[in-house]
Amino acid sequence: MADARIITRRAAIVAGFGAAGYLVANTNALTLNPAMAKIFEAVEDWTRISQRALLNADRLAPEYRPSDISPVFKANGTLNPNTDVYNAHAAANFSDWRLNITGLVSNPMSLSLADIRRLPARTQITKHDCVEGWTAIGMWTGVQLGLLLKAAGMSPQARYVVFHCADNLSGEPAKGGEQSPGQYYESIDLKDAFHPQTLIAYALNGNPLDVPHGAPLRLRVERQLGYKHAKYIQSIQVTDSFANIAGGRGGYWEDRGYEWYAGI
Repeated sequence: MADARIITRRAAIVAGFGAAGYLVANTNALTLNPAMAKIFEAVEDWTRISQRALLNADRLAPEYRPSDISPVFKANGTLNPNTDVYNAHAAANFSDWRLNITGLVSNPMSLSLADIRRLPARTQITKHDCVEGWTAIGMWTGVQLGLLLKAAGMSPQARYVVFHCADNLSGEPAKGGEQSPGQYYESIDLKDAFHPQTLIAYALNGNPLDVPHGAPLRLRVERQLGYKHAKYIQSIQVTDSFANIAGGRGGYWEDRGYEWYAGI
């Protein structure tokens, strides 16, 4: 019965916001016009605010039983950053990998993978919804992002958390790079950053993350679509604006027309 309610609620949202979603998904040419860009930004803000009002910003994403775990959890997007630096880290089992937390914090941090694994962990079995239409259920283990941010001591001016990743799409047309290659990054606001299910994950289905799934660290932000779940995280930047970061829209795909808030 619970699943039926979830489906009904999502269906209502899709019906209510379908037109807005269609517009945002088809903005490649239109967003070149500054006036149209402002309209799309307004539509996106309205969609985000309305979704949160209807879905309850503090709600938990559904969690599943071990028997529900998908036999294969598809790896998508970049499958290997394949740079000399990344390959050297992978060959050493990421023993020298550091997660840096910088920006509007009073206590900047640089944590090894071993440091992160020693922190209190959360394990959750959730469904991954890809913008391409496929889904998979997996068991994720990691540290709650909110715990790291509290330890770093955020400034009162903080509004967003930006994730800088190791993969550079290097102009690959299938990944959007033909339009403008660049380093992958993503961002979320503090509401999602401090949600209990938002993790910096280091394990999938009881095993350390492998390279195709984002080793050694990836974001799990369970109430948003898959492109928000940044892989290969190297650093976390706390900021009051992402206007001057890359294309200024808060993420690699967002800079190419995707919605910044991809709630489900």
